Amino acid sequence: MIRKVLIANRGEIAVRILRSLHEAGIQGVAVYSDVDRGSLHVRLADESYPIGPAPAAESYLRIDRILDVARRSGADAIHPGYGFLSENREFAEACERAGITFIGPPSSAMAAMGSKPAARAKMAAAGVPIVPGGEPASVAEAQALAARLGYPVMLKAAFGGGGKGMRLVHRPEDLLAAYERAQSEAARAFGNATVYLEKAILRPRHVEIQVLGDREGNLVHLFERDCSIQRRHQKVVEEAPCPVATPELVQRMGEVAVRGALAVGYHSAGTFEFLLAEDGAFYFLEMNTRLQVEHPITEWTTGVDLVAEMVKIAGGERLSLQQHAISRRGASIECRIYAEDPSSGFLPSPGTLATLRPPAGPWVRDDSGFYEGAVVPSHYDPLISKLSVWAPDRRAAIARMRRALAEYAVTGIRTNLSFHENLLAHPDFQAGRYDTGFIAEHTAALCGPTAVAAEEETTLAAALAVAAAQAERRPASGGAPEPGAPRLSPWVIQHRAFR
Repeated sequence: MIRKVLIANRGEIAVRILRSLHEAGIQGVAVYSDVDRGSLHVRLADESYPIGPAPAAESYLRIDRILDVARRSGADAIHPGYGFLSENREFAEACERAGITFIGPPSSAMAAMGSKPAARAKMAAAGVPIVPGGEPASVAEAQALAARLGYPVMLKAAFGGGGKGMRLVHRPEDLLAAYERAQSEAARAFGNATVYLEKAILRPRHVEIQVLGDREGNLVHLFERDCSIQRRHQKVVEEAPCPVATPELVQRMGEVAVRGALAVGYHSAGTFEFLLAEDGAFYFLEMNTRLQVEHPITEWTTGVDLVAEMVKIAGGERLSLQQHAISRRGASIECRIYAEDPSSGFLPSPGTLATLRPPAGPWVRDDSGFYEGAVVPSHYDPLISKLSVWAPDRRAAIARMRRALAEYAVTGIRTNLSFHENLLAHPDFQAGRYDTGFIAEHTAALCGPTAVAAEEETTLAAALAVAAAQAERRPASGGAPEPGAPRLSPWVIQHRAFR
């Protein structure tokens, strides 16, 4: 039985894990870099230990320091969260050698799925549909492979993700430069310049299947999530269920994902990511051998605490879920709230959160790693929180998310709140008509006006100017409001001018 867990992470995911641990009566140990000393996860943990300077390479990526804290604190398990060391095979193996339980999959499964070319081969052997492609060893091989596949093609880093090392190539004359840039970016981001090339699926949706399994080979899926709203291959908004997926399609994708997970001896939580083509065909993209950022929407719709299940499985418990008994209800949407400025190319906006008042009310969840007065550092991902909602159906979920966004108050930094408002109000999103290129195609409509600079916020004139700008991007008030649209009073409009 696991009694004390070290969380090898920071921010909202560390807070999220702590909450499930405390509900289970398990102690949580936090680690922190110098700039995270006052962070929320440090305040909520039962014990907290410093592990180094702000750069992740000197703190959150230091396996030796994290294991040293685990030994000193008496932690018998480590949860890696997502990002940092969560998919690092060496970290999982180091935990195994140290006699510390790694709350995640076995290192062998991480190795099998960590290399995209190897994972593609493994999945193809297991009968999982994959996009045609291969791993060229040179530019000449890449050119020959692209010619056989036909343009457009996609170049991807073989040992990474998150959109880094990816290039879409439409013409043969552009391949050389794209290949070199993809290699260079992959080497910088992942320490390995290997890239692979595959046929590009145009206007796809990005749909993923959540899987969960125990150490005895019992494996289930918990349905799908649509993660197609992306910016530069980074997810921004996710929802469940997928607006265009039929129950029959979801069942097929779920069966394929379970088959693929069994093929690599997988246990714990994991996610199979697929590209869903316009004709309904789907293709294996990759497997994330960890908890996903967007896991709350699956928890909303299925009622399953994925973090709690991961801890139980790591402790040797048998999976209590059976596929035929798993059901879901309603619809859920998640918006990632970032400290960034959409009107300036989404530049990060670190700084002090002078005001932070997240929304509340029925069926609203805000997973955050910050509090009012805390500092959003410049050294890490600028995610402030994950705002998610649940409702009986998709239309009601959109209305609830719009209401929640209207209540969200942040000052001191810039955020992407207005971007999310514009997105949720867009008729194509409301109709479920979107793919992975949606943001790129509608950038002007989605980015819109943003809040005034902090130094202007003390003047009433600035407040009124921004209120007027926000009013311009909302439906005219002369007619009846559109169904589900939040009604904003003049007081709310003026308050929002200070965001």
